[in-house]
Amino acid sequence: MSLIEVKKATVRPFNPIAWGCGFVCVLLSVSVVLNVYQWQAQTKEREHVAVSLQKVKAEYQQHNTDVVNLRAKTQDHLLAYQMKLAQLQGEVNRLAALGEKLAEVASIPENEYDMLQSVAQGGPATEDIASSQWVALDVFKEIDQIDLALASQAHKMSLLESVLMNHHIEESSQISGKPVTQGWLSSYFGVRKDPFSGEPAMHKGLDFAGIEGDAVITTGAGVVTWASERSGYGYLVEIDHGQGVATRYGHNRTILVKVGDVVEKGQAIAELGNTGRSTGAHVHYELLNNGEATNPLRTVYRTSAN
Repeated sequence: MSLIEVKKATVRPFNPIAWGCGFVCVLLSVSVVLNVYQWQAQTKEREHVAVSLQKVKAEYQQHNTDVVNLRAKTQDHLLAYQMKLAQLQGEVNRLAALGEKLAEVASIPENEYDMLQSVAQGGPATEDIASSQWVALDVFKEIDQIDLALASQAHKMSLLESVLMNHHIEESSQISGKPVTQGWLSSYFGVRKDPFSGEPAMHKGLDFAGIEGDAVITTGAGVVTWASERSGYGYLVEIDHGQGVATRYGHNRTILVKVGDVVEKGQAIAELGNTGRSTGAHVHYELLNNGEATNPLRTVYRTSAN
């Protein structure tokens, strides 16, 4: 008969120190995990803040660069405006001196055409402008003042020109001399054999032949009323001398004046040419009285306008 030995389980007594140590270890583990998590979160937040700060810093630097560039451009523009202002002021002074000289030549009283008199201006009082805005606005104000001065003086110069033009035309509008500085009379006024058709035809002017490119000059002072191509004439210049008198200069190679120009007696207005209905280099010269062509031969050999 075998004997079965039954071993009795041993129950250990409760150890509070061991349990306490275990609990502390658990708490420490949880604390470490939480601290690690919190550290990671804070690290990410710091990195995000650092990136944001870098971005803001970069934007600030860009804005600062833009402000510096804008200030430099503004200063450059102000300097350019000031230089232009000085040029305009010099032009005003030049016009004033010229106006005084013209007024003296035209025998106009000083108190009637005072080119240096200040431009009349005014207006209600306004609020003061901040000093930071004054530099630029002061330049623009001076430009406006000079613009007004130039407009005023241009008007006075126009009046002076009209007065001098009237004086000059009265003295030199009487037609005299040849329309060329060199050359010869090649065809007369009146009925002649047409060089193209061979039939008798009325020739309403004088032809002066010469070398192409020679100067064509005015035979009296006046105002240019035509300066372009016209059928039959080629390149034509027509001048109004006042009192119904006009002259025409046809077949030019090149025109040197434009409509509205005031021309002096003897001034070059074109170059001798062969344009239009022409057989060679010459100028076709006409004299008109109230629109009717008259024989200019009597004026060609007139030595003066008197």
